[in-house]
Amino acid sequence: MSLPNEPKVQKPEEPAPSYVKLAMRNMVRKRGTSLKHFALTLAAVLAFFVLLSVVFRG
Repeated sequence: MSLPNEPKVQKPEEPAPSYVKLAMRNMVRKRGTSLKHFALTLAAVLAFFVLLSVVFRG
């Protein structure tokens, strides 16, 4: 319990971490999940390009 006469010590305010910094920290923490999502995304993009080439071949 603090007394009313005691001065309050204020910590210097740190700026909120940026979105990129939080995303990088999260990727490092969940390495396997990030690699799996990257592989799935790469496979989906390649499949999309193959589908486009088949549909629009001339």
